[in-house]
Amino acid sequence: MDKPKVFIDGREGTTGLQLWERLSRRTDLELLRIGEARRKDPAERKKYLNAADLVFLCLPDAAAWEAVGLIENGHTRIIDASTAHRTASGWVYGFPELYKDPERIIGQARRVANPGCHATGFLASPAPLSALHMLLRDCPLTCFSLTGYSGGGRKMIAQYEAPDKPAELFSPRLYGTGLRHKHLTEMQKVAGLEQPPVFCPVVDDYYKGMATTIQLHNRYLRGQPTAREICHILAAYYAGQPLVSVHWGGDAPTLPANALAGTDRLELVVCGHEEQTIVTALFDNLGKGASGAAVQNMNLMLGFEMTAGLALETPPAGSPASARSERT
Repeated sequence: MDKPKVFIDGREGTTGLQLWERLSRRTDLELLRIGEARRKDPAERKKYLNAADLVFLCLPDAAAWEAVGLIENGHTRIIDASTAHRTASGWVYGFPELYKDPERIIGQARRVANPGCHATGFLASPAPLSALHMLLRDCPLTCFSLTGYSGGGRKMIAQYEAPDKPAELFSPRLYGTGLRHKHLTEMQKVAGLEQPPVFCPVVDDYYKGMATTIQLHNRYLRGQPTAREICHILAAYYAGQPLVSVHWGGDAPTLPANALAGTDRLELVVCGHEEQTIVTALFDNLGKGASGAAVQNMNLMLGFEMTAGLALETPPAGSPASARSERT
């Protein structure tokens, strides 16, 4: 049987480069590469888009819409890493652990929208609670999300790694203060909320890793569960999942945002008491928050083992995968 042909449209960006690095090590697929001199040629791109069995779109939204229009056959399947199609009709939202049967829902999908990094961390707890009818649609949610600077792409990486970077880049920085972050639409829709959460993202001076936290007044949940009960409920929901786990954090003194840097896993840490709960998703913004999730979706769509090529363990200190995450 021929190996499936895979093409990355937009290989030059952060996610595209990560995907190329990951997939170039695989022997169970054929990775197509457009010539450097012609990678912006629409006719050449169209040829490769239609030659592939599966295409990754690692492009700005407008270019992603254009690329979809260039595909004129009935067999090329798409994973879009942009925000362009995350709430679009006819697209499946690519968070496998939120489905009872991801092998069918994502495995049989023609078009899959890869989630945003902040949205991944947010949805990991409200979406299950909503599916279990515990989280009311009008529940007011707040969320803050701390990320390493690699989430800002090549331009931001260059700013943070410049030898003469300004003093403000040595400090955590709030952004999205207009409360209209581009991930809010998918956060609201997938969680089944009537209104988006009040969401505050924060970027800091470390390379990768995320801590996305929701804050709950337990009385707004059906049955008014305690924090420990919420932990048990989420743990049961994700039981048996190789890439998502749930832990009781109690009154843990700290939760480092880069704890899972270099892996493709996500851990939910639940803390709180009878009246209030915080749930923090720890993961790598370049892993489960981007290219790792894209590879997971590809594996399902092409019939591979779901975790093939993914990092399930935290890399040892000093290894190439962890080197940049150790910077402070």
